[in-house]
Amino acid sequence: MKEKLISLVIPMYCENQVARECYRQVKRVMVEHNIHHEILFINDGSTDETLPILEEIATEDQAVKVISFARNFGHQIAVTAGIAKAKGDAVVVIDADLQDPPELISDMIKLWQEGYHVVYGQRKKRKGETWFKLATAKYFYRFLKEMTDVDIPVDTGDFRLMDRKVVDVFNSMSEKNRFIRGMVSWVGFKQTALLYEREERFAGETKYPLKKMLKLASDGILSFSFKPIKWIEGTGVAIILVGFLMMLYSILVRLSHSYSSIPGWLWIVVLLSGIHLLALGVVGEYIVRIYDESRGRPLYTIEKEINMESDKDDKE
Repeated sequence: MKEKLISLVIPMYCENQVARECYRQVKRVMVEHNIHHEILFINDGSTDETLPILEEIATEDQAVKVISFARNFGHQIAVTAGIAKAKGDAVVVIDADLQDPPELISDMIKLWQEGYHVVYGQRKKRKGETWFKLATAKYFYRFLKEMTDVDIPVDTGDFRLMDRKVVDVFNSMSEKNRFIRGMVSWVGFKQTALLYEREERFAGETKYPLKKMLKLASDGILSFSFKPIKWIEGTGVAIILVGFLMMLYSILVRLSHSYSSIPGWLWIVVLLSGIHLLALGVVGEYIVRIYDESRGRPLYTIEKEINMESDKDDKE
């Protein structure tokens, strides 16, 4: 019987401080558990020494494959590229910062062998993070769960194992604004959680500041829910009813007191204008995404590949 291949997908952006240690730890887990594997590092347009380090590692270990983007396309796109290039019977996505323990990969594989198609890491504790990050993360996941039409597990990131069946469906999904944990949940199949404590970052700084977190949140909500549009519709109906009542009130006031205007209308006009502009902005977000999808541009451009099959074919 053919030995099962496990593909590890590890996105990298300016991770020169952790690249070697990340490789050392994931390689140790693979060797200790005798797992047939390949390791795909995706260099997401790093501006430091990340790529030379990955090239050095790939020279020493043919199981290491490197995909280097022509520029920075973002974490979700880097993960997408790695999954698309992976050849394994199962694919494990893990970040380079070692906050998600590589030792859990073997536990994920055991659950996969028991019949689960997706095994996602679910954080029961997050170490080394500020109260602001902990609070915003907690409420973000719960708000997202309420907003979306897909059952996206709370306190999960992209650290997960996916069976080849799930990977093939995922690779057929072509949307530009990607929210991977939502896409994998949408696919379905048999999924389960693996609880763990998230460690502190090994070195370097987070690549997900508040701005990127807000972008990820909007991608999750707008890609998997029409509730913002429904809310706009409901708000519109409420404003019409309020406006009708105010019109009746205005008529009654004028008939009884002959006032030419009603004090306090200015703030009402400003409030309604703000609601109107907010509604236009939400609708605009959906329209921009439709436009983005219609352009048909590739998700990413690759500048260099190392130890990939296409790379070997070119040399031959």
